[in-house]
Amino acid sequence: MATRTKPRIRVGIGGWTYAPWRGVFYPEDLTQKRELEYASRQLSTIEINGTFYGLQKPESYEKWYQETPDDFVFSLKAPRYATNRKVLADAGETIERFFASGVLLLKQKLGPVNWQFAPTKKFDGEDFEAFLKLLPASIEGIKLRHAIEVRNESFRTPEFIALARKYKVAVVLAGDSEYPQIADITAPFVYARIMGTTDKEANGYPAKALDAWAERARQLAAGTTPGDLETCGAPLAKAAAHDVYLYVISGFKERNPAAAKALIERL
Repeated sequence: MATRTKPRIRVGIGGWTYAPWRGVFYPEDLTQKRELEYASRQLSTIEINGTFYGLQKPESYEKWYQETPDDFVFSLKAPRYATNRKVLADAGETIERFFASGVLLLKQKLGPVNWQFAPTKKFDGEDFEAFLKLLPASIEGIKLRHAIEVRNESFRTPEFIALARKYKVAVVLAGDSEYPQIADITAPFVYARIMGTTDKEANGYPAKALDAWAERARQLAAGTTPGDLETCGAPLAKAAAHDVYLYVISGFKERNPAAAKALIERL
């Protein structure tokens, strides 16, 4: 079997169950139990948010795997109990429990795991490195990819970027939001969440903004950081191809599927 070398840009949304999407994204006559089946054929990835609030059943992962196309990918929000703590080094049991809960039943459809931190969590190099050491590189032969979403300005430091690169975890690129924008490439993949959709545009964003994000995704996939995005670490010595996971999140949620589809069309 030939090995795929060309980077893949995947675009999606957060979750798939949202009543206002009925008749806007989902056909009116589509049964709710078929929403994931439908969404996974309109988009190329979905970020599962329910895993942030509690462990899911193994049966759920098996069902999600069966309902989606072979080349579809889920990213998962890691449990808040691992990240919302004073001492991150104590998160080991929570992390182990999460990966033992059925996550691996997604098999090749398991994409990056997003470890999201509260806006109140400040950067402490020793504390944060202790956490990164707990993230497994693989389990049962399945390679894992980790992204860390930080929301405090204290993380805008070269020391944080150096740590992320040392452990090959992606720093989530927060676009069009109130959170710090850190666009440094730190892992073999890029994880972006854009949060600027509004009710004033049919596709959530004006065409010019969608064009801009599509071009940024192309540059990130080529291993270069777009010049109009903010970074805080040393530039990479050499550009290399990267898979990109881009999620249209928050903002005016009713428009997020339309924005994601408009980006897919451009890409």
